[in-house]
Amino acid sequence: MPTSGDLTRLENVLELDRDQSMALLEALRAIDAIPIEGDQSVYVDDQLLRDVFSDPGAIARVYADNPDRFRSLIESDATAEDVVALQRRRTVVTQMRMWIDSPEQFDAATEDAGGPERAWQRLLEENPWVLGIGLGGQLLTSWDEGKLEQTVVGRSIKGVGKRVDALLASAGIVRSLVFAEIKHHRTALLAEEYRSGCFAPSKELAGAVVQVQQTTHLAARDLGDFLQDTSAEGELLSSGAFILRPRSFVIVGSQSELTGATGGPLPDRVRSFELFRRNLLEPEVITFDELVARAEWHLAEAEDTTDHTDASMG
Repeated sequence: MPTSGDLTRLENVLELDRDQSMALLEALRAIDAIPIEGDQSVYVDDQLLRDVFSDPGAIARVYADNPDRFRSLIESDATAEDVVALQRRRTVVTQMRMWIDSPEQFDAATEDAGGPERAWQRLLEENPWVLGIGLGGQLLTSWDEGKLEQTVVGRSIKGVGKRVDALLASAGIVRSLVFAEIKHHRTALLAEEYRSGCFAPSKELAGAVVQVQQTTHLAARDLGDFLQDTSAEGELLSSGAFILRPRSFVIVGSQSELTGATGGPLPDRVRSFELFRRNLLEPEVITFDELVARAEWHLAEAEDTTDHTDASMG
């Protein structure tokens, strides 16, 4: 470059070999990704840059060294919040599908939870969005944020009495209670052939239907038309939920029971099950594979929306 004394004379102030040139180029590429706002300084040396660019696992190690810093950056990024939420739901949907398709996986979950019904109830309790978007046209939310299972008959929801596996409420200005009995995907849907081509509902399915019918009826009788919310101190609040012929659901079994050896439907079994549940006034019967399919559809729609949003922003 020209010196200040003689514009015709050049001096070398920087000499770079091939490796050093590559390091400089990598540093220049990384400048845009280095935060410069704020009072804190950021030190990035060439070794760090080489580690990051040459090793795909480097980011994971950097995260392990300073996870709080990464979380702070993610929390400040509105789009990252969507990505984290979607990843959580993707994990849940994958787990649900795995439970249905892999007996070994569900056996392990059953042992850990203390029973097959408890395994599903725990998962749905930890992920209320599955029932919220999976049971009906309305958005349903848990009556109690802490747990799905509630006492609804006897000394009311806050006392001893008849329990329901899931007590939900419809979302909106006018809220209504919704009841659900949660079995598991291995629960039989049909019993033996009663007459030629006619399969009766299984004892477990018929029992679950009667159980939720009784629970819903007795709850409406004992609690009246409207259940007013109260605070932890017992103060009457202005909100509440109506109990006017509340909707109810039984989540049970899998439609794989209605198929043959190669996975095709068996018409007599399909007809027997579908006519039984479609002629029930209440409760509505939903199989676990249908619940999982709805969750998978919801996830796919959310991912598609996110991809379109990212594309438009880019």
